[in-house]
Amino acid sequence: MDKDEVKKRIEKLRETINHYRYLYHVKDVSEISDEALDSLKKELFDLEQEYPDLITPDSPTQKIGGEPLEKFEKFKHPKRMTSFNDAFSQEDIYDWRDRNFRLLREEEKNSVEFYCEPKLDGLAIELIYRNGILEVGATRGDGIIGENVTSNLKTIESIPLRLRSKENIEKDLGKNINYNEIVVRGEAVLTKEEFKRINKERLDRGEEIYANPRNLAAGSIRQLNPKITSERNLDADFYSLVSDLGQKTHGEEHKILEILGLKTNNRYNKICKNLEEVFDYYEDLNKKRNDLPYEIDGVVVAINNNRIYEKLGIVGKAPRGAIAFKFPQKEATTIVNDVIFQTGRTGIVTPVAILKPVALEGVIISRTTLHNEDEIRRLNLKIGDTAVITRAGDVIPKVIRVLKEMRNGSEKEIIFPKKCSACDADLIKKDALWFCPKKDCYTRRYKTIVHFVSKPAFNIVGLGPNIVKDLLNKKLILDAADLFTLKKGDLLELEGFKKKASNNLINAILNSKRITLPRFIYSLSIPIVGIETANVLADRFNSIDNLKNSKKEDLEQIIDIGPIVANSIFSWFRDENNLAFMDKLLKNGVEIVFEKKENKLQGLSFVLTGTLKEMTRDDAKEMIRKAGGDISSSVSSRTDYVVVGENPGSKFDKAKKLGVKILNEEEFYEFIESL
Repeated sequence: MDKDEVKKRIEKLRETINHYRYLYHVKDVSEISDEALDSLKKELFDLEQEYPDLITPDSPTQKIGGEPLEKFEKFKHPKRMTSFNDAFSQEDIYDWRDRNFRLLREEEKNSVEFYCEPKLDGLAIELIYRNGILEVGATRGDGIIGENVTSNLKTIESIPLRLRSKENIEKDLGKNINYNEIVVRGEAVLTKEEFKRINKERLDRGEEIYANPRNLAAGSIRQLNPKITSERNLDADFYSLVSDLGQKTHGEEHKILEILGLKTNNRYNKICKNLEEVFDYYEDLNKKRNDLPYEIDGVVVAINNNRIYEKLGIVGKAPRGAIAFKFPQKEATTIVNDVIFQTGRTGIVTPVAILKPVALEGVIISRTTLHNEDEIRRLNLKIGDTAVITRAGDVIPKVIRVLKEMRNGSEKEIIFPKKCSACDADLIKKDALWFCPKKDCYTRRYKTIVHFVSKPAFNIVGLGPNIVKDLLNKKLILDAADLFTLKKGDLLELEGFKKKASNNLINAILNSKRITLPRFIYSLSIPIVGIETANVLADRFNSIDNLKNSKKEDLEQIIDIGPIVANSIFSWFRDENNLAFMDKLLKNGVEIVFEKKENKLQGLSFVLTGTLKEMTRDDAKEMIRKAGGDISSSVSSRTDYVVVGENPGSKFDKAKKLGVKILNEEEFYEFIESL
């Protein structure tokens, strides 16, 4: 943008921000999320920093004037450190309460009150004081075994190396205590101000900035050199007293923690007599969260009575008696710089928004799918628009709203192309989707081959997208079946290929010729047929010939395959070009193997979510399938187990809501081995 355009943009930003501030503060109406408004403010701040002569007194921005270790030792917690299940709505909280109430007597239900406190977005820690002296500081780890990070935690100013004296504590408590060992838990956090300072210093040095305070706090605690941790100026707040000092309620725990000399969030906490008060507290804290010195991502709601809390026990890794009531999904605003149209391997043309890069929940987002022409029309989206984006479901970025009041007249209509950008063929429309009908379209062929050689399909190691492109451009192959006719000398034509690399790739291709039936079905790029459907088809038909000769009604009768998918499969095997391609694969030496599954997981349905440490999710799915289990992409009442890795998505939340059995990664492996 030239300076005149910048000036107009700044004026629009100020006008829009002031409008939403007026609605929020004067009218008590929230038409835009705090995150989206903050994103607008950040853009204004950045532009004003780049053009300081454009700053005016009425701008919204003017309202805010040891020795290194070789490795960490493992540490076993004296009592398991749990983490909380999440709730995202009032309905979820009601369900949580009702589940607990079914386990309590009537008089216990009547006595229940709730202790609410901010859910700090940091790193959970445990401190052990012996005779008042800090001896151990550890991370949570898996809840049973953590890491001893004592030397790093000692650098945090708000963590006392010595508790108050036994005499002073007993005087304030009015009773004697066991001072020999006191175990407490809390959160190591980085304040917003410190986060800003650290990133500014990194920018001044030309270094990459950190994404968010939580990750920086966690990384700082796990630095092998305590001096680096000390430079980060971390903070800590405590919320749990593990040792028995006579506390009867969670509220008393917080008071005792302060008497011990530990920092707490007591000024923000509240005892709520019922869920209506909980919801009021939640809404109030959500409004105040930007004024807090550190990041919070929700409210911890706990049954205040410790006896009832302990009686309810633990399910999986979480206590029944407490839950994390998360704030709404985060949003941000950005500019839609352009829209491009990509032809996929099945011919579907998908519009993709090219965004001005924006940070959203620690991830830089620069593009997102717009799905189809109807979605663009629904949003009334134009190139140049300021849009609100969020990360929906399993963190997929999505445009949810256009801020039409930010338009300045320079925005452009999004025109859906009538021809394929790859082969210039006339596109055809079916329902809401546009298709390239040309089977030999270069982009379709390229993406089909990339899919064919991918890990869930033929898994040809070393044959990446760039090599596929080179093979097509050199006309060494016309389709995926030609891969199996390549000779070592052919590959020497490719740039950078020497004899050894050629030998390795040819051997990888030869080794891939023997393939299981599900992988083969998946490799064929049948529209709407993913790996799960391919496995269902393999189990039902046992051979590719049986599948090829199946009737449409046979396909429709299979569970999880509806009429649309059935029609797609049936139509694919009635296309002469597809059958000729399949025959060509078999003539070129491809051998399809049907592996009979073990039966130890027969009849059990699994859903996986999050990132696994020991293996990929695809490998875990393969393990389940080989043992006779079924894989589903969505959680329902028919799901038997949900396997949860790190950073799980909405499937985890739905499993909790439906009461489906949840296994973490370690529990999953133990379960498989126990059968």
